[in-house]
Amino acid sequence: MQALRQLAESGPGGVSISAIGKQLGVSGPALYRYFASRDELLTELVIDAYHDPAAALSAVASAAASQAPSPEPRARLEAIARAYRSWAVAQPHRYRLLFGPPLPGYDAHELQLVEAAQAAMNQLLGVLRELGDRPAASPPQPLAAQLSAWAQARVPGIDPATALRAVLVWSRLHGLVSLEIAGNFASMGVDPDQVFEAQLATLTA
Repeated sequence: MQALRQLAESGPGGVSISAIGKQLGVSGPALYRYFASRDELLTELVIDAYHDPAAALSAVASAAASQAPSPEPRARLEAIARAYRSWAVAQPHRYRLLFGPPLPGYDAHELQLVEAAQAAMNQLLGVLRELGDRPAASPPQPLAAQLSAWAQARVPGIDPATALRAVLVWSRLHGLVSLEIAGNFASMGVDPDQVFEAQLATLTA
């Protein structure tokens, strides 16, 4: 897809309907019949990018859960973390589209984008709920109420402590992956695979 090629070569700011038209040998106005604006095209790319890792995380979590002799939540958590990193490393341009700085004037937090983003987080919330080894103390207010409202609307039965753990796990994975695809570990002369394994050990301990 030409839009994905532009995204990989120039980032979100380089996506242009007119340029896509030229590459495809059709006029810009012809493509505007399908996408009213560049922002509309970006929204489609963002939603598609959110669906891709969510499907990957769901698949690996289901595969881990089906292993004999019994499903192991920690194995599913590890599988989710590995799948998250693998997708980001394989498609860094799409990862940056989701988590990079928003383009000026583009609403990266409109409802349909927030809903698309939640599918992957639901996998993490679900496996942490099953894991059950949450801290005894709940987060302080008003954070506990905020986390409860956020999580209960997505995966029933999530307590504030588990919701906070999900946010912290995702934050740590996101930070590590973002540093890796930006080349920071390579510039340090550090093996990102071993850094990830060390981080994964702390997440699943």
